[in-house]
Amino acid sequence: MEVVEMKLTFVEDQLKKWGEVIVRLASGETLEIHLGDTTFDHENNLIHYRSSDALYYIDGASVESIKLHYSHVETE
Repeated sequence: MEVVEMKLTFVEDQLKKWGEVIVRLASGETLEIHLGDTTFDHENNLIHYRSSDALYYIDGASVESIKLHYSHVETE
């Protein structure tokens, strides 16, 4: 089975659109990253994310999926 990398530009575009996304990494770890705390290094394929207690350098190739969630579900 072939593993297809999620493109770093796609993750960046979705983060800009939504303001926050949840990324699932190949290790199984999930991180909620926010637009104001995250930068993208396309040359080195890295995501730099600063949380309240740590600085993360995430290999862009390790992102398996992203989750886009609604803060408030609208009911009709």
